[in-house]
Amino acid sequence: MNEKYMKEAIRQAKKAAKIGEVPIGCVIVYEDQIIARAYNKRNTKKTTLAHAEILAIEKASRKLGDWRLEGCTMYVTLEPCQMCAGALVQARIDKVVIGSMNPKAGCAGSVLNLFEVDAFNHQVELETGVMQEECTELLQTFFKELRLQKKAEKEKRCSCHED
Repeated sequence: MNEKYMKEAIRQAKKAAKIGEVPIGCVIVYEDQIIARAYNKRNTKKTTLAHAEILAIEKASRKLGDWRLEGCTMYVTLEPCQMCAGALVQARIDKVVIGSMNPKAGCAGSVLNLFEVDAFNHQVELETGVMQEECTELLQTFFKELRLQKKAEKEKRCSCHED
């Protein structure tokens, strides 16, 4: 079951990559139905808030008619940052299933774990490593291509000045 929903999150991440966004995607599932799909749109919308998780939470809340997303599970290709992890706690999401961990900014166990802070009034169940290889490869390929593109642009600019 986890792979079925993570595959859809990966499809969302690929949509982000096609428009030049960091390929992060997620879905929110309620009663075995996907109620929200989203992918990263930070550059497109020109706002810090347009992370896949935040956009999916907004959609799921509209669908259920409540800010509380109890009974929901989020499947996300990359470990949430502090903003998204905090939003997931605030939304009362029951569980988050993560593909790839984020050692530089992850707040579901890598840098810190906002999901299991006893002092908060809600804790989020966590499962990691679902389709990890595919999720990690998607991100690595994106950043490798981005570096090559930037290098090519730099070389092009430098060769223009040689005339």
